Amino acid sequence: MKLLFLGPPGAGKGTLAVKAVELLKLPHISTGAIFRSAIAGKSPLGLKVKGIIDSGQLVDDETTIELVKERLALEDAKKGFILDGFPRTIPQAKALAEFSPIDRVINFDIPDSGVVERLSGRRVCRNCGLNYHIVFSKPKKEGICDACGGEVYVRDDDREEAIRKRLRVYRDQTAPLIGFYREQGILVDVDARPPVEEVVENFKKALGL
Repeated sequence: MKLLFLGPPGAGKGTLAVKAVELLKLPHISTGAIFRSAIAGKSPLGLKVKGIIDSGQLVDDETTIELVKERLALEDAKKGFILDGFPRTIPQAKALAEFSPIDRVINFDIPDSGVVERLSGRRVCRNCGLNYHIVFSKPKKEGICDACGGEVYVRDDDREEAIRKRLRVYRDQTAPLIGFYREQGILVDVDARPPVEEVVENFKKALGL
């Protein structure tokens, strides 16, 4: 099964992807991981991506599409995959359809207010990267990571102004994909607001599991 996860930042796609991997035994493939792998492997495309990122630019559609195409051709993705972070635009979606048509699109639906509440409350360990939340998952000692004792801090992109900017970009660029895939009859909405366990159950129902 070839799945695509859609949803704004903070919708919980990454958390749900971990659960989906366990359920479906399919690889979770994100564009971020593809970029990092290509850069680490020092392939010609990887070196090109490194140059683009180092210059502070966004990786262009043509390069991104080529990297995704290479990744989806690997053996572990032959039986299916969970794609996250690509496509971001209609042209990317049309390109994807040409080399690896998607079976089902899961749209993790959450209002902007829910995203702001989630992300503005997020705290991250500067040392080990463990995530916390000031409402849902506080460290035992304020500002100190339970796991390694590192400093727990607020990332710049988790400040409200930055979150709202990311949401505007998502709504402008990526949200049109929802209509694109709904017209094809392969999009399923899953309410991303409840606790993770409930969202997982709704996800399973959406896939008929």
